[in-house]
Amino acid sequence: MSEPLSLERLRPTIPYQAAALAVTVMTASLALSFAEGFTRGPIEHAIAEDTRRSLAEVLPTGSFDNDPGTDRLEARDGDIPVVVHIARQAGVPSAVVLETSTRGYSGEIGLVVGIDREGKVTGVRVTRHSETPGLGDKIEVAKSDWVHHFVGRHLADPDPARWAVRKDGGVFDQFAGATITPRAVVGAVKRSLELYAREHERWFARREAS
Repeated sequence: MSEPLSLERLRPTIPYQAAALAVTVMTASLALSFAEGFTRGPIEHAIAEDTRRSLAEVLPTGSFDNDPGTDRLEARDGDIPVVVHIARQAGVPSAVVLETSTRGYSGEIGLVVGIDREGKVTGVRVTRHSETPGLGDKIEVAKSDWVHHFVGRHLADPDPARWAVRKDGGVFDQFAGATITPRAVVGAVKRSLELYAREHERWFARREAS
């Protein structure tokens, strides 16, 4: 008569170890799924609030009465995806905010660019970056007023050839020891204005999002 199998004798066997691994993986997957489902709502809410705050910072106070965070469409600046937020006053488009990105020294730089109906910059904010602390991070409004120098600018001010940092013959300051970062942001703002010039009539013809 064969001896009954004990747990101690099963543990070293391949079938037992495979089954134990499968149970562990399944348990971990269920735990991760539960955690993702539990945190997705708060994370999405926080992202939406951050977006609304950034949009409000680059639009003039009182220039809109809709929610530009939801009145939006998709566009492209070459191979760069752009989210276009439409600001409206009494249903009439008053400005746009472009969520775009560019490549800096240490990685991707995300930014929002507000542009009014006349094609003038109403504000610029950097929303994310990984630039060098103490050098490239001067693109943050909390670290420097550098981004404020875009306000009121348009494609003819300065002349297109001077939409660059001073080192490249332009009018915008670079940072000591960090030229790549401001150069990237200047280029992104100029491209945003060019995209607006090409596409704003089509964007403004779009009805307000329901």
